[in-house]
Amino acid sequence: MKKLFILLFTFFSLPSFGQKQINKQSSVWLGYFNQTRLTDKWGIWLDLHARRTEFLDRWSTQIIRPGITYYFNDHVRLTAGYAYARSFPAAGLHTVRPENRLWQQVLWTSRQKRLQTQQWIRIEERFNHKIANDALQDGYNFNFRFRYLLNLMVPLNRDFIEPNTLFFAFNDEIHINAGKQITYNLFDQNRFFVGLGYQFTKGLNMQVGYMNQFQQLPSGNHFNSNNVLRIFVFHNLDLRANK
Repeated sequence: MKKLFILLFTFFSLPSFGQKQINKQSSVWLGYFNQTRLTDKWGIWLDLHARRTEFLDRWSTQIIRPGITYYFNDHVRLTAGYAYARSFPAAGLHTVRPENRLWQQVLWTSRQKRLQTQQWIRIEERFNHKIANDALQDGYNFNFRFRYLLNLMVPLNRDFIEPNTLFFAFNDEIHINAGKQITYNLFDQNRFFVGLGYQFTKGLNMQVGYMNQFQQLPSGNHFNSNNVLRIFVFHNLDLRANK
């Protein structure tokens, strides 16, 4: 609780040590998420991301993130894996920053009449390649990042989300940084999304909508407010013999 108070105090008191500067951006994020269940207890995870900034003008980020999932039951699962990301520079620069990332996640779901929820807590160990003077340097900057996601889906034409269901989607995810190299941006970012989804089959849906990514930069008093058109495809497969 004490750490949470310090974090909130730091965030809301930023004007005391510098003028807040908020940069406005627009982007398009494309994503594909696959969860494949192999046995009652084991499965695999894969998500892929392609992000363009200034709407579609240039690349922003590319991510590939595989993992291995252990199923405690049908509603709770633990995943651990590796991610490789490429972060593209601002206009006028040329060096792409590679990042190696380990990640662990607990995900749980619930399904009631007129409401389906998904939550996760994710921990990331991030190794960002050092850059100076628009060139890669030896070594890495390291930090932890903690993420919490709440996802709500409300079917609009049926009582439950099943094939041929149109649904409303809302989610919010907060990111918190930690580590010796984190000084002013303990708060990393918040992602708020609203949109519509369509469930094509039992295991396949698409969600399209608006997301605001509000991110604090390492200086502490500079922020990005990114208005995003987000298009994500979610693909769940069950390869168990009895299914």
